[in-house]
Amino acid sequence: MKNRQIHLVKRPQGVVTPDCFALVEADMPVPGEGQVLVQNLWLSLDPYMRGRMDEAKSYAAVQPLNAVMTGGTAGVVAESNNPKYAKGDLVVGALGWQEYGVSDGSGQYGAPLRKVTDRIPLSAYLGCVGMPGVTAWHGVNKIIEPKAGETLVVTAASGAVGSVVGQLAKAKGVRVVGIAGGAAKCAYVRDELGFDACIDYKAGEIGAALAEAAPKGIDGVFENVGGPIFDAILPRMNAFGRVALCGTISGYNGAPSALTNLRSILTNRLRVQGFIVSDHLNEWPEALAELIGLVADGRLKYRESVAQGIASAPQAFIGLLKGENFGKQLVKLA
Repeated sequence: MKNRQIHLVKRPQGVVTPDCFALVEADMPVPGEGQVLVQNLWLSLDPYMRGRMDEAKSYAAVQPLNAVMTGGTAGVVAESNNPKYAKGDLVVGALGWQEYGVSDGSGQYGAPLRKVTDRIPLSAYLGCVGMPGVTAWHGVNKIIEPKAGETLVVTAASGAVGSVVGQLAKAKGVRVVGIAGGAAKCAYVRDELGFDACIDYKAGEIGAALAEAAPKGIDGVFENVGGPIFDAILPRMNAFGRVALCGTISGYNGAPSALTNLRSILTNRLRVQGFIVSDHLNEWPEALAELIGLVADGRLKYRESVAQGIASAPQAFIGLLKGENFGKQLVKLA
């Protein structure tokens, strides 16, 4: 048997293209003492991966060339030489874009290879009950801290992070306005996720739509996109508003994302906090426990875009950066 992997073989210059990747057949890994062999069943694709493909300084290590692309995974223990794990255990970690991986129990950002239960679908542990879900939980509860009656705007509202943000905020009695691309995504955000309104940024002038959807101004923003959308939000914020800056996907492929309304941060005395969820590992147990309960009880809804097979990962990732996914982007490996 061979272990099929996706390697990064060329750094993108702006837009990511298929020739940045290569499908490689490697020997099947053999677990050593204290290690486990994991068959990856699901692979997570996330926007942060684009930043790691560049050599620029960032909060995470640069993705090496001619090596397995880093990424979150969910799978099953196939062999174990570690007493903490048994064959058949379901596990979530960061074993990268490959069908099999070896781990000694440590993982991405020092987080352990986590055993999980089948109380909820395994794929959910990479989305609303994984890194994206905890990201949403931290931004809402620790940065924006919304109060009943306030208005919160969420960009990329139909995505893995934004969809959770809106649902958590709605449970606190907040008016939630989403921004998404396309009528279908906006209908999903309103009708299925329960947002009060959703603005289709592809349909026209965002500023006027924001004025209509948030007539009392904006108290909190969960920002995933940056660029012109964020620029249109800033002057419509109320004094002492809070911004949880999670991502700037509009500029990940090198597009400029200048802000012309930067002065609004001063005049509205806004608190803008950028954050990386891996800096808050101490919060993960509390956040995951809450999110698991919400999903198990049907109170937290989610949607997945699923590509089939390891070879589909590069094109699915390219589509993610273009906003072609609907909900959490995954690759099903088995």
